[in-house]
Amino acid sequence: MRVLRRLIGRRHRLVATAVAALATVCAVIGLRPDTASVAVLAAARDLPGGILRTADLRVVALRPGTVPDGALRPGAPVAGKVLTGPVRRGEPLTDARLLGPGLLAAHGRGTVATPVRVADPQTARLLSPGDVVDVLAAAARWDGSAPARTVAEDVTVLAIPAGEPDRGSLVVLATTSAQAVELASAQADGRLSITIGARTG
Repeated sequence: MRVLRRLIGRRHRLVATAVAALATVCAVIGLRPDTASVAVLAAARDLPGGILRTADLRVVALRPGTVPDGALRPGAPVAGKVLTGPVRRGEPLTDARLLGPGLLAAHGRGTVATPVRVADPQTARLLSPGDVVDVLAAAARWDGSAPARTVAEDVTVLAIPAGEPDRGSLVVLATTSAQAVELASAQADGRLSITIGARTG
């Protein structure tokens, strides 16, 4: 019996030592900082939207689980791309914030990005990406004989790039190909204006 008790005691000591060692390892792992990170591009300052420059962006490191879908990585060709709206300093940049295929994908097949010039810059300042608008066309020199007509209904604003105020404000819309043709024709023959509907989302 004495021998058996010694064997049992020795076994208990071995188990206790193993448990203590395992607890120590777990504590060290828990305290060790997670050095894994993913480098992405983020806004170097508050950006109003419009054409991007390399100096507008900086590289930041994010934990793998916090990287947004479509995040742009260092080396991505972003200079000269159009940012669709304001971005806060430090906000990671994704393909959905740039005018291009990533942005159009959310609007379904057959959608095209159609730039138009709105005659009244003050009205264009009321717009934000995501707003739903109707586009109206009127004769360049309106004399009251021909009323304005609607040339595109329920189209979504994609971007409001910086433009030349004396030429009206440039607005990029998500339209069908048929609407794009109608808008181009109306713009060539007259002046475009907008009415603002409910915002999507």
